Amino acid sequence: MTTDGKGLQKTAGWVHLWALGVGGVISGNFFGWQTGLLAGGFGGLLLATVLIAAMYVCLVFSIAELSAALPDAGGFYNFTRAAFGKDRAFLNGLTDSIEYVTTPAVIVAGIAGYMKALVPGTPDWLWWVVFYLVFVGINVKGAALTFRVSMAITALAAAVLLVFYSGALWTGAFQWSNALNIPPDPGATTFLPKGWYGIFAALPYAVWFYLAIEQLPLSAEESYDVERDMPRALKYGMATLLALSLGTLVLNSGIGPGARGVGESAAPLEIGFRAVFSTNIAAWLLSAVSLTGLIASFHSIIYAYGRLLFALSRAGYLPTVLASLGRWRTPHVALIAGGAGGLLLCFLAQRYSTSVGPALLNMAVFGALLSYILVLLSYLRLRTTRPDMRRPYRSPLGPAGAVVGITLALACLAATFAVPAFRPGVIGTAIFIVVMLAYYWLQRRQHVEEVPDAPAATELA
Repeated sequence: MTTDGKGLQKTAGWVHLWALGVGGVISGNFFGWQTGLLAGGFGGLLLATVLIAAMYVCLVFSIAELSAALPDAGGFYNFTRAAFGKDRAFLNGLTDSIEYVTTPAVIVAGIAGYMKALVPGTPDWLWWVVFYLVFVGINVKGAALTFRVSMAITALAAAVLLVFYSGALWTGAFQWSNALNIPPDPGATTFLPKGWYGIFAALPYAVWFYLAIEQLPLSAEESYDVERDMPRALKYGMATLLALSLGTLVLNSGIGPGARGVGESAAPLEIGFRAVFSTNIAAWLLSAVSLTGLIASFHSIIYAYGRLLFALSRAGYLPTVLASLGRWRTPHVALIAGGAGGLLLCFLAQRYSTSVGPALLNMAVFGALLSYILVLLSYLRLRTTRPDMRRPYRSPLGPAGAVVGITLALACLAATFAVPAFRPGVIGTAIFIVVMLAYYWLQRRQHVEEVPDAPAATELA
């Protein structure tokens, strides 16, 4: 069923949304977080994760309220448009786009790391191209297929993590001394080998445990009952991710070569499985299955960028061709365009950085944090200017939670500049934002209508 010729098909209940949200994030337990061990040591990354978890709890409760009150495929940009008008909404849509197009590029770099461990000698670019072709194709084929695939691979990825946790504890492979084996800097401790600054430097890598749970409001138009299901999926999804992040950080850091070796690895869970199950065939098979976590997120975030680019185009912010719907009622042009952009980022990062995954990760986190700050400001403004707006769900943290979320997001934004080797990517992202803002003001602004002062959901489409 669709609302009109431009509408998306309703195919998702709250369990589908939960799977999409957790699936979009679960790769953070398989790749990306481990570099934070080198930046801050085990203790630094652990404390950074606590702070970032608090930020995401504040964010999730706030967007649960907003998504129930303002359901639309645009997600964050839709909320900012209702609060501040069309211009700042473009900035939020732009930073969201950076996050959702860059994040699959980070994940596919991780996929390549695992594939090279399983099939030595193969080039990274081969796996980038193959996985983009397959999973963009699945998303083009239809939302119902997308949700079914997401359910299956998210459940499998979670099962893989549970097998790893159980094995690490049952076999005795986990040892606290392994988690604390990074040599401390002068005057530092084994728990905080980089000192207090290490907590700050590790913040962007802790984000990877939770980044993309906020994509769920993008599926509002495809939800059967968005007012009830969206808040439920966001809350349960966040609870799931909190449990998984703690298990992965503690247990994966404390096995095999320990925090030092895991932090240097491109496939940390693969190292973990080999430490738990020795070198037999079971370790190889479980390492292969561990790819499901990366694939689950890769698949889910391709879905997210397709819906975001579609919504921005439909609203007039981007060229109208990106709002085209194909024979399967999916935004096929937006999906293909976003995939091409992600592939380009992989090749550029390989050309200009010594480490593709971490460089792209900082770019994705930079864009994400800007969008978080904007949406939390939008939450505060709508609470002030539209107190009578219908809110089927209200955040238990209220405005205070949004203020805490903004404060933590600002600190993490500053931390994206903490590693000198990754600063060029972050600076390049900032330059891209400036260029796109100029494009908007000179070319696209006249194509976007102002949103009414007291918006209804249908008026924000």
